[in-house]
Amino acid sequence: MKKYQSLVIKPLLDENYPVISHGEGIYLYDKDGKAYIDAASGAVTASIGHGNAEIIEAMNEQAKKVSFVYRSQFTSDAVEELARELNEWAGGDEDYYTFFVNSGSEATETAMKIAIQHFQERGLPQKNKIISRWTSYHGITIGALSMSGHKKRRERFHSLLADYPVVAPPACYRCPFGETYPACHLKCADDLITAIEKNGAEHIAAFIAEPIIGAAGAAIVPPPGYYERIMEICREHDILFIADEVMTGIARCGTPLGINHWDVLPDIIALGKGLSAGYTPIAAALCTETVLEPIKNGSNFIMSGHTYSANPQSAATALAVLRYVRKHGLIERSKENGTYLKTKLKSLFNYFACIGDVRGAGMMVGIEFVQHRSSKKPFDSQLGFTQKLVKAAQNNGLLIYPAGTARTKGDGDAVIIAPPLITTKEEIDEIVHRLKQSIEQILLEMPS
Repeated sequence: MKKYQSLVIKPLLDENYPVISHGEGIYLYDKDGKAYIDAASGAVTASIGHGNAEIIEAMNEQAKKVSFVYRSQFTSDAVEELARELNEWAGGDEDYYTFFVNSGSEATETAMKIAIQHFQERGLPQKNKIISRWTSYHGITIGALSMSGHKKRRERFHSLLADYPVVAPPACYRCPFGETYPACHLKCADDLITAIEKNGAEHIAAFIAEPIIGAAGAAIVPPPGYYERIMEICREHDILFIADEVMTGIARCGTPLGINHWDVLPDIIALGKGLSAGYTPIAAALCTETVLEPIKNGSNFIMSGHTYSANPQSAATALAVLRYVRKHGLIERSKENGTYLKTKLKSLFNYFACIGDVRGAGMMVGIEFVQHRSSKKPFDSQLGFTQKLVKAAQNNGLLIYPAGTARTKGDGDAVIIAPPLITTKEEIDEIVHRLKQSIEQILLEMPS
């Protein structure tokens, strides 16, 4: 009899991953009965926890009606209502229109296409370049990866990628200009002007940025005034601003959208992850009426689309998630408990000199690790500090998210702590306790 072996291509091909059994609240359980606190919400996705009865009921109700229709043939009540709900989340006096897709990578790539087509329909086809920042991540498809300033994820496909990342990140802990806020006068924002001058505003359609830098930088929060200055520069040069809210949107950062920490309304918004809280694959690109108008008056068609775009099953699920977040006050809870989480994590400064920085907003907090806090010198990459910490934490029943840093070489060690928005203060205490235990364990194994 043929011996069973997994035929699934996993992230690490030879890794023996635990088999998940079920989830409840902030916990996941494997088939051996081990419980894990999901302090990463998977990939900063499962924002309302696992096994939520209200969402499951909404999914069942929609499945009884219809799960799939093709977007070029039908619309549905669920899709129409979800678009109206997202317009409310986006805020502002101008309406936002939504193009539904299936993943964050598709959302940012669709945002890129909308920006380029906006200028095509205005008779400016030469404005077809997107610029972005280093220390950024916008997705894994070729278009989205072209916009990403994530050196490790770019290197294998470098020959296929466009050279979009050109702007310095707003990383105060490792300022690329060696300055300190506010004496820096936001040089990181004005670096966008340098990029525009080098490329020519006549060739640039949009600037894309994560409001708070996620996977590439471990919750780097730009300083006050940064995005206001970015928007001013974009307006001056007739360039659209795309906010990549795939990780930071839908209450994750203690506000409806991450960009709400600044007084800015983006031209285009990409959403994903928390949009469905992991209950179904769905993402979206939102654009203002101003962005859409020349397309509507021209070809009347956005050149993008996917088979499962705007399917009613996913739309109904996402709609239920958004309403659940509002109903249970999770925006406010994210802000309050996020402050508590960051305070508790900062208390670890007293125990570990290897913690260089704790940063973030709401329930998305990053920790950067260094050899010693005073020097900010990173660990040797061959030591695999982040990988060892993630593994030790998992052994201790704690799931955390590995992340990059703003080091120009693309090295450094960091993790993101981003538990579901429903997490209580008592559960945060347990998260910090298990993290402390895990750091202690791996430091014992590190060379002195």
